[in-house]
Amino acid sequence: MATIWYISKYVTPPGVAKVGARGFLLLREFVQMGHRALLITSDSNHLANVPKLTSPRKEEAIDGVDVHWLRTRKYTGARSLGRILSWFDFEWQIRRMPLEGLPKPDVVVVSSLSPLTIFNGLHLRRRFGCKLVFEIRDIWPLVLTTAGGISPRHPAVMFLAWVERLGYRRADLIVGTMPNLREHVAEVSSSVRPVACIPQGLDPGLLAPPEPLSDDYMEAHFPENKFVVCHAGSIGADNALETLLACARAMMDRQDIHFLLVGEGYLKDRFVAEAADLDNVSFAPGVPKKAVQSILQKVDLVYFAVHKSPMMRFGQSLNKVIDYMLSGKPVLASFTGFPSMINEAECGTYVPAEDVEALRAEILRYAALPAEDRAKLGARGRDWLMENRQYKDLARDYLHHMGLDGQGAAYETPRRKGSCDF
Repeated sequence: MATIWYISKYVTPPGVAKVGARGFLLLREFVQMGHRALLITSDSNHLANVPKLTSPRKEEAIDGVDVHWLRTRKYTGARSLGRILSWFDFEWQIRRMPLEGLPKPDVVVVSSLSPLTIFNGLHLRRRFGCKLVFEIRDIWPLVLTTAGGISPRHPAVMFLAWVERLGYRRADLIVGTMPNLREHVAEVSSSVRPVACIPQGLDPGLLAPPEPLSDDYMEAHFPENKFVVCHAGSIGADNALETLLACARAMMDRQDIHFLLVGEGYLKDRFVAEAADLDNVSFAPGVPKKAVQSILQKVDLVYFAVHKSPMMRFGQSLNKVIDYMLSGKPVLASFTGFPSMINEAECGTYVPAEDVEALRAEILRYAALPAEDRAKLGARGRDWLMENRQYKDLARDYLHHMGLDGQGAAYETPRRKGSCDF
């Protein structure tokens, strides 16, 4: 039996997380395979309904995982100085955390969003003589220079670039959720450390029957006898919904096609105002995670988009795509970059990011397909997801890369094709 510590400010159990709980679900699988897992996380997290701590630390066992909550500085916005200060406070609280009585780790995983946890990871490796895994879920500081438009010569960017290179050089293993991270590691570092891809997986909780929505909700937001193109999720800058709305405007002549945007976000009011004159567009309130499938199963085509960005060369692993493929509907993506999942499953198509005319043509092609052909496409996506994105399989892959094969329960099941090895 091996002991695995997983340290991340933004990883929480499924009952707490507003979005995917990938890290915890992997730890839960490690436990079921005979290992011991310990999660160190924070009570300051805009992506989860975290407990309110009245003391510096709180410990509890959830699904066999030892969870250690640390009380850290709170912040008010995802894009705020307070959030950055909260990162530093989390690192300080880890250093202050009493380690006596905790099980000695065989592996310590330090996982972004904040890359600063690599410092504590290096400290713990020196103290315990364990392996260190540097896990990348957002590529910092590339996200600042591409999406944020900040100069590469900005002091904060230069500092984070140094931290990133340090992690790539000093960790024993680099793991990314993006399928082409190895190319980025090679570009920014001389590291010869192994790189592996452990992407987002299928939360088994989503396999239960979806939570039904009220008749009033469905009647108010779902048009009858129309081909419905749906975006479900956050409505913010990262979702590139300008392309979809421009496409809707270009398709005003096709009143049999309707565009439905479900979700909340800081840009929703602006987009609602901009689309006020479009009778082929409607916005619906966001729904609980457990009810998302009730919406997706009622539409004809599911859609997501990203902006043109150099960062997309390394690919993405999005919870949204998991939800979409699970729905059994064909997936259409405005995406220019390293493809994965949709092309592997052959359950949809990509069109170039921000290309309104290409998007329009592809929507028309899907609308012209017989319903049974669209159903076959969608079914391929769901079947591929069940075969390739179960967390028990992803956890087994992770243990293999950490060198822990055979140290817990038996691992007779062969590793899957297309498991994102590099």
